[in-house]
This record gives sequence, C-alpha cells and structure tokens, in this order.
Amino acid sequence: MYSSNLKGFILAVVSSAFIGSSFIIKKKGLRRAGVNGPRASVGGYGYLLEPLWWIGMITMVVGEIANFVAYIYAPAGLVTPLGALSIIVSAVLAHFLLKEKLQKMGMLGCLLCIVGSTVIVLHSPQERSLSSVEEIWELAIQPAFLLYTASVVAVTLVLILYCSPRYGQTNILIYTGICSMIGSLTVMSVKAIGIAIKLTLEGTNQLKYFQTWIFGMVAVTCIITQLNYLNMALDTFNTAIVSPIYYAMFTSFTIFASAIMFKDYSGQSVTSIASELCGFITVLSGTAILHSTREPDPPLITGLYVVHRTFEDLCVLKWQWPACLFKDYVC
Repeated sequence: MYSSNLKGFILAVVSSAFIGSSFIIKKKGLRRAGVNGPRASVGGYGYLLEPLWWIGMITMVVGEIANFVAYIYAPAGLVTPLGALSIIVSAVLAHFLLKEKLQKMGMLGCLLCIVGSTVIVLHSPQERSLSSVEEIWELAIQPAFLLYTASVVAVTLVLILYCSPRYGQTNILIYTGICSMIGSLTVMSVKAIGIAIKLTLEGTNQLKYFQTWIFGMVAVTCIITQLNYLNMALDTFNTAIVSPIYYAMFTSFTIFASAIMFKDYSGQSVTSIASELCGFITVLSGTAILHSTREPDPPLITGLYVVHRTFEDLCVLKWQWPACLFKDYVC
C-alpha cells in the first residue's frame, strides 16, 4: 500500500507541473485568439484555430493522463489535494510570462501550499482494494452517492441555464462552481475506469461489463463540460484568481464525493483525519493568500472610444477613423 501511494504521489506531482503550465499556455492562446475574433468568455471559439491554445491543451492532456494513472494507485484524498502544486507552477509562470505580478505574500501562499500538501501526503488514507468494476458500480449506486450525484446535476443545471447568462461575466464562482462540481463526478468515473483498465491488464477483462462503458460516457461528458467552462473562466478572470478558487472548490467536492463513494476514511484514526484536515486548511490558506495578493487583469477596452470625466477627455482608439467625425477631440 505504501508503494502504491508513493507511485500515486509521484504521478500527482508530475501532473501538477504539466497542468499548472497548461493554464498559462492556454491563457496566452486565448489572448491571441481574442484579438482576431469573439472572446471565449462571450461564447467565441476562435481559440480552436490558435496553435498555442492547442499546445496548452496537449500539456493539460499529458498532465491529466498522469493524474489519471495516479488515481489508479492512490486514493482521491491523496491525489486531489496535490493539485495545489499546480497553483504554485501557475502563479510563478504567470509572474514571468503573463506579467501578473507575484507579491511577497504570494510567495508565502506558495510555501503554505507546499507545507499543507506535505501534511496531507503523510496522513493520507490507504487505498481500498477493489476486485471488479461491478464492485465499483455497487458503490456508485448506493443511496448516499446517488443523492450527491442528483444534487450536483441539479445545481449545475441551475448555474448553466440561469446564473451563467446573467452573472457569469461578473461572478467567478459561477464558472468555477460548474467546473468543480462536475469535476468531482469526473474524478469518480475516471478512477473507476482506471481501476477497470488496471484489472484488465492484469488478466481480468473488465471491458465486457456495461458498467465500464457507462463510467466512460460519464467521464467524457463531464470532461467536455469542465473544459468549456474552465476556458470561459480563464478568459474572463485573472489566472491567479481562477486557479486557487477552482482548486479549493474542486478539491473540496472531490474529497467529499470520494468519502461518500469509496469510503476512503473508513477505519482511519481520528488523529490522521484531523491532521489531513489541518493540511487541507493550510493549503486553502495558501491559495487565499495567493488570491488576495495578485493584481487583477486590466479592464478590456472593446469600444472605439473611452469617456473619462468629461466629454473633453474623449480619446479615439481607432486612429484610422476620420478625425472629422470627432472634431477637435481626437488625441
């Protein structure tokens, strides 16, 4: 069990490095795409033609594959909190590549994330041994997890259909909330698929069970939804704000879902649970500091002119327009 957790830990660290980098690369790609067409935050899909965005996607896919394999060897309670390391990678790269300044207190936030992650690793629960995908299916259809799934789907639909069109551009919790709640279901289905693949490679074919394919369809649907709203969040808000908030919400929902479905903490001592909780709180504190010390994105100027205090302060941004249209107020 210790060896399995170690493999999961190493894979989770590698995953965080790739995923943290992908945030920055995709952000640069989204910025480039926004120059030539509608931004992703308003429903544009021009970023699909931007090579840099695809490089970011490939980087994220590599990170997610490493994360996928990590879930095979270690419990979600260990793998998911280590996503905090991707925040550190993202914050440092944003400082150098996106000019989103990292303050000294932000460095303290990074340190807290590392300390909290270390505590979580040292007190992580042991992985439960599962022998077939049918056993995982039984865990997935238990009343408690079905209630959780129904609640997530209901709240997500409300956020997508009602809140997103009205408040998505001003409230960061809308997009990140959708990603986080759907993400918790993604992790559960991905873990089930990973275990099924592992058992199949060991000689016990799990592909013959319809449950394996249901988990696969759920995973694909959830991943597509996550990517869509994560793109919208990244294109609308500062990367340094999106990353920690998304991490905190996603990790909380995932640990909660895993505790319900896989019963990760069953049989674990109160001391270990309390220590892991303290580590998680430490990581959340680090992400909160990172969030509070980063500068917001400069406002996007979309019109042909900007009005300041008086009409005399009018500045025409598109200099190719005839100056006579604006008389003496061209600057």
